[in-house]
Amino acid sequence: MSDRPTAVVTGASSGIGAATARALAKAGFHVVLGARRVDRCAEIAAEIDGTAVRLDVTDRESVAAFAAAVPDCRLLVNNAGGAKGLEPVAEADEDAWRWMFEANVMGTLRVTKALLPALLASGDGHIITVTSIAAVEVYDNGAGYTGAKHAQSVLHRTLRGELLGHPVRLTEVLPGMVETEFSLVRFEGDEERAAGVYQGLTPLTADDVADVIAFAATRPSNVNLDQIVLKPRAQASATRAHRNI
Repeated sequence: MSDRPTAVVTGASSGIGAATARALAKAGFHVVLGARRVDRCAEIAAEIDGTAVRLDVTDRESVAAFAAAVPDCRLLVNNAGGAKGLEPVAEADEDAWRWMFEANVMGTLRVTKALLPALLASGDGHIITVTSIAAVEVYDNGAGYTGAKHAQSVLHRTLRGELLGHPVRLTEVLPGMVETEFSLVRFEGDEERAAGVYQGLTPLTADDVADVIAFAATRPSNVNLDQIVLKPRAQASATRAHRNI
């Protein structure tokens, strides 16, 4: 058994999750990487001396099996989620909305609920939930994603009060534009459309967000960073950015 504190990262096969796993390992954690693409997690786990366990946050049985494989947990990073589509409400795809709520909201609920006993038992637990500036803003054609992120944020912020007095910290990280597979998934593999999201500006990288997560995770146990909003310098809001084009 490792004498390092255990950190769980969901959605750890790529992007922010993979970068966070590496950053936390560097900070001294034994990282358990969870994602559906467990082969990718296994490659990263081998690199950082971590552990890869298959996890589908939209599947209750998968979450239960994952939690059973993680008896000890000091830090949980709820990172799994994503967006699908960019249509007005009048043209909303119910299946896409359903997936976004399952992945972002219900997935966060399932994993947090399953690991909360271990976090409490650690005596110094910490839950970091990666939401988005979409959790505090709205924009045309984005109601499915912004709705899901608002709900995920409310879930997390409610826990801040419910766990008051218990040895668990709660931090919400709200990134703006981050160049990962996010837009590629949102636009169903349309590389040209995905690239257009970041055209003319320098977006955040997955490592930028991971650095912030690792910083929050390594503060003294009496220090709770409630919310951290980070955006590229060129982005003022979800709908306003300066592009050199």
